[in-house]
Amino acid sequence: MSLDRSDVEKIAHLARLALDEEQVESYATDLSNILGLVERLESVDTTQVTPMAHPLHMAQRLRVDEVTEEDHREENQAVAPKVEAGLFLVPKVIE
Repeated sequence: MSLDRSDVEKIAHLARLALDEEQVESYATDLSNILGLVERLESVDTTQVTPMAHPLHMAQRLRVDEVTEEDHREENQAVAPKVEAGLFLVPKVIE
């Protein structure tokens, strides 16, 4: 697919981009090349390819789910302006 100057100007307008006049032609060429690459990728037969989430077959290394910090709730709430039932009370900001 080949884009011309007017196509690039429309795309820039829709994307709210300001382009210099001398840049429009180079953007048209670059975008046309990108769209050409996408067309080439779409033409490849991938019916026999199994979809995968990652190119390497490996398991994720997950950390052990354990508590690593002490509970400082009482200390933090001791200096808070307002606390109720273990919760910080803040002024209402949305009416």
